[in-house]
Amino acid sequence: MLNQPFFQVALPIMFTVLIAAWLNSKGIDGVHKRLDDFASRLGRIEDKLTAIETRLTGVEKKVDALELKAWR
Repeated sequence: MLNQPFFQVALPIMFTVLIAAWLNSKGIDGVHKRLDDFASRLGRIEDKLTAIETRLTGVEKKVDALELKAWR
């Protein structure tokens, strides 16, 4: 005959653990996707800041040239 304690106690616990592990892995996948989105957003911000820095460097050179002309 079937062992009743296994089906009444252990099997439901095993199913619960398996379902919890499966749901937890789905949650972790969502976290990874959000982190990837955040990293790409930071990359776009870095690109914009680099472009601004490049423009500011050009402006600084022009200001230095104008200051040199004014000093002469």
